[in-house]
Amino acid sequence: MTPGDDWRDVFGHAEPYPEQEDGVDAAVAAARDSGFLSLEGACGTGKTMLALTAGVHLVRDPDSDFERVVVLTSVKQQLRQFEADLRTMNANLPDGYDPVTAMTLVGKADVCPYNIEGRAGIDDDTVYERCEGLRERTRGLTEETTAGSLASRARSQQVGLADSGTQGGGAQYMEVLGEPTPYPPDTVEYADGTTEVEYCPFYAQYLDDLPEEGDASEAVPFDFTDMGLIERDDLVTLSASHGTCPHSTMGAILEHAEVVVGNYYHAFDPTTVGSFTGALLDEETFVVCDEAHMLEPRVRDLVSDRVGDATLRDAESELARVLQPLTLDGGDGTRTTAGLSEARDLIRAELDDADVTTDELARLREFLRDLREELDRRVTAHLDREHRGWRADLGDLPDDEIPLRDPEEPAEDEITEWAEREGYTDSVWANAETVGAVVARILNEAEEEDKRRAAPAVGRVLGSWYRNDHTDYFREIELERTWDETEPADSWRRAYNAALAVHNCIPGDAIAETLGKFGGGVLMSATLAPLDVFERVTGLTHLREEENRPVERRTYGLSFPAENRASYAVATPKFTHDNRGFPDEETETRRVYANALRQVARVDGNVLVGMPSYAEAEWAADVLADVDKEVLIDESSGDDATERLKADFFRGDGKVLVTSLRGTLTEGVDYRGDRLSAAAVCGVPIINTASPRTRAVRTAYDREFGDVSASDASGGVGGGTSRSGFETALTVPAVRKARQAIGRVIRGPEEVGVRVLLDERYARDSWDSVREYLGPEREEFQPVSPDMLSVGLDRFRDGRN
Repeated sequence: MTPGDDWRDVFGHAEPYPEQEDGVDAAVAAARDSGFLSLEGACGTGKTMLALTAGVHLVRDPDSDFERVVVLTSVKQQLRQFEADLRTMNANLPDGYDPVTAMTLVGKADVCPYNIEGRAGIDDDTVYERCEGLRERTRGLTEETTAGSLASRARSQQVGLADSGTQGGGAQYMEVLGEPTPYPPDTVEYADGTTEVEYCPFYAQYLDDLPEEGDASEAVPFDFTDMGLIERDDLVTLSASHGTCPHSTMGAILEHAEVVVGNYYHAFDPTTVGSFTGALLDEETFVVCDEAHMLEPRVRDLVSDRVGDATLRDAESELARVLQPLTLDGGDGTRTTAGLSEARDLIRAELDDADVTTDELARLREFLRDLREELDRRVTAHLDREHRGWRADLGDLPDDEIPLRDPEEPAEDEITEWAEREGYTDSVWANAETVGAVVARILNEAEEEDKRRAAPAVGRVLGSWYRNDHTDYFREIELERTWDETEPADSWRRAYNAALAVHNCIPGDAIAETLGKFGGGVLMSATLAPLDVFERVTGLTHLREEENRPVERRTYGLSFPAENRASYAVATPKFTHDNRGFPDEETETRRVYANALRQVARVDGNVLVGMPSYAEAEWAADVLADVDKEVLIDESSGDDATERLKADFFRGDGKVLVTSLRGTLTEGVDYRGDRLSAAAVCGVPIINTASPRTRAVRTAYDREFGDVSASDASGGVGGGTSRSGFETALTVPAVRKARQAIGRVIRGPEEVGVRVLLDERYARDSWDSVREYLGPEREEFQPVSPDMLSVGLDRFRDGRN
């Protein structure tokens, strides 16, 4: 059964909040006109249920063209929230309504039976290469036999092993998450005479079930239409127990799920879209972009390209291995004449099919060899210039950047200029992607090794380097700290991974191109203000002005009782490097901040302190050592260490947790209930403005948006002043970071907490004030002087007692 005109039929709760009612109506109306809703809603607005309700209602409306909802988020915590709200929605549907079919996209590592059980030499590091190799061989074997026969062979091997009672007499079939499968514990081989080819029986069974024409969902061996939210474990056990591939099954279900939950890269990463999720990006899809304040920086990374020195080396080696059989005569004992002839035939056939010549292979190999030498020369010269004596202490070198043009003056980059001087013409760059792809195909067929080839990645980046302009794109050499003992002791390659990078400074066009493929949707976050900036940098303005697609706006502040919270913007001196000095200096600015942090840290319960960097976090932890609480410090570390730190923070008596605002503990983390009583942010966390990449982005935004009128505070278009590249690219995202951290405190109507912004730019209207970027809660953050902070904190505490 499908709902009628009232979206309340699918709303998961008894009654919507007023903001939810208004927001659902706005989202539905915009989407019916192929438009979008920009929604800033504070915690407690119910944004997740709002967006799901609007999307599911449209999908189930027989008069709507929408067939599915695609949810995109960059934060795992929010992904879990969508799953929870989907369960709530299904649990509260009216009698007779079909459950909403939904699925969360996961990677091969999460669903591959062999990876889950640690079999067949497959683990998290090898699963993608091994999977692609096994699939390719399985498909290849279907030219000699049928996919069904391959699956049957594997089933018969399992039976034989079980009957033999070998290996301790236990069951000789593979189990996945406790469920038996019809296959032996490892991959199997197809033997035909002297040839033995390893293949994946799970994938073979999927191919056998797949109809030659028609709907791929016919290959799904279970009825998913009444399952509601299809959990990862259910997907794996139901698929594997039937002997079919869980990852392929997930792909077959995709187009039939009413709601698909995924990450930004499922829509914006060209590789992922091309290989897996492209069918979801059309006018029949209602898109929900959650945590949309992160859309611009995340997509900038996805549509930028880089290739490391080691990858260039590996691609050169791959080209050499393809060229070698074409130059050998077999007289050196390297190969038999028959073997050489077979290899040559394979290579020439692939080259002919791709219209690639041997000369093009050789020319690209020469180019990569010379490019690595030029890279070596430039890195060495940079280190000699900037870090004299660097060879004596490789372990002390920092991450670094080497710009290939003036970041503030668009011009052709120095690598392109070098290539032209060396005689490497446009054709070398332009053909690199095609040549790289054919090299990978040849090696995958000729070499019995499951490995991700380097040549395609190199070809893709060289093509991007060649195609993209020098105005909106910035090219540089990135030096990332690493350590490789196999490199010479005096080589920078021991300490660095160097990469050629081409950065998309203004990803708005790429975002708009992808958003434009959808039929409409909602882009939402607790921190989108100012909406005119958000809409310009994400391409929504382009869609409205150039494609006549409506873009509606809604802003909802905190709806929880105001008396439960105290919010202060403290007029401490600007927490900038010029004012505060280095962490080991005793400056007046640091003295003022240390005193303010101690006052906030003494608030009863857990206190979160957000600093502009990890180095400053260490300083803050030191000055808080005399507070009568345990002080925990977050360091740049892996997920496991961060999870342990959170658990320690939540356990026992009140503590202070000090972290960087660039870390993972100030966004998307659930501090619900009594987990957090206060939060303080020091300074406006603007990223390093001296970085060449940052300067290039700022300059590009100056050109793109500096002469465009900003919206007025009421949300209308026009009537404002132009925003500089510094504001658009740096200040606004920095304030959003601060607001995200502060927003961790109050997560429900019964919660009580203190929120403190420390820096006069939050407190005063001045040339560099950021008060206008604080969104709908701007007036709540009372400007106070540093010496009045303690008075305000005491008054709030006493008022609660």
